[in-house]
Amino acid sequence: MPSTDLPPATDFQTGRLVTIAGGHAVHDTFTAFLPPLLPRFVERLSLSNASAGLLSTFLQAPGLLQPVIGHLADRTTLRWIVVLGPAVTATAMSLLGWASSYAVLALLLLVAGISVAAFHATAPVAVGYLSGNRLGRGLGFWMVGGELGRTLGPLVVVSALAVMSLRSLAFLALVGIATSLVLHFRLRDASLRSRGDGEQIPWRTAVGAMRGIMVVVAGLMALRSMMSVSVTIFLPIFLTEEGANVWLAGAALSIVEAAGIAGAFSGGWISDHVGRRAVLIFGHIAAPAALLLFIATDGAFRIALLPVIGFTLLAIPPVFMALVQEQFPSTRALANGVYLSLNFVTRSIAAVAYGLAGDTFGLSTAMTAAAIASLGGLPLIWLLFRRTS
Repeated sequence: MPSTDLPPATDFQTGRLVTIAGGHAVHDTFTAFLPPLLPRFVERLSLSNASAGLLSTFLQAPGLLQPVIGHLADRTTLRWIVVLGPAVTATAMSLLGWASSYAVLALLLLVAGISVAAFHATAPVAVGYLSGNRLGRGLGFWMVGGELGRTLGPLVVVSALAVMSLRSLAFLALVGIATSLVLHFRLRDASLRSRGDGEQIPWRTAVGAMRGIMVVVAGLMALRSMMSVSVTIFLPIFLTEEGANVWLAGAALSIVEAAGIAGAFSGGWISDHVGRRAVLIFGHIAAPAALLLFIATDGAFRIALLPVIGFTLLAIPPVFMALVQEQFPSTRALANGVYLSLNFVTRSIAAVAYGLAGDTFGLSTAMTAAAIASLGGLPLIWLLFRRTS
């Protein structure tokens, strides 16, 4: 989705990158509303942990469309998807409080999910072209925007609920609409049109060339996705079950996400200098180790571990995204879409599986198993770099 009128690839276009990252921040603030609201929906609709976990799947299900969106983005302009993303997502997520049944919740989350899928399938590719030779750093900017949004999201929604009702959250949609207007005026002089690199490669041929690397990447994501959902989705439920109030549970999630901002930026930037492999290995050791310590402790030491978990867990995604774009430069958007679809599949299955494990064995046992599973990704990192060398 890069622009035909962009400067040479060696330029790092900070202004445009900050604009897109800012839109990403607002957009993901609203997608972060769901985890802190889950305890409310569990109580209001008498949901099991498995049903609560399934709600996140409805939000992510449209991610399966991302290869199609990415394939189109290699050929044409999809600027309006980037521009409208915050408005559509904010409106759907702000209306969750009006849902009177599980079916209505699922429908609103599906609408938001379509917007999320389109926005995330196209905008990172534009970031890649705007970053020139510093791809890791540019995607770090992108990830920082998302992590900032996910950090603010829980605090925004729990703070709003302290002074207004669930239904009154609908007024927050105005923030998303205003952000879309800003994106429109800031990006209207950029065509955000593909260079057309993917036009000469049929999609079946392109996907076939990606198969070997993407299979290994999918294996890595599957092994670490249970740990990811245990922190980013189920942490508020885990803490409320252990006696924490809703505000503290939401604040704990924000601590994780705040540390993830530093991790996301540092992971991409450091990988530009020391290599993608070193950062991946570090993250796959440090994050599960910190989570296991979190489970085994309590009090102030447990809280102190939250930033470590957030930093090491969120340092990984920009490295994966940079690696994928580097390996398939002629079909970046398609490769990005395939990567994000794989992420959706593994994360969605993990959310339901983790919820079932929590219902059966308890969330503490499920969290321990998730951390151990993530350590199993280390051999796959070695295999991944054998295939990319």
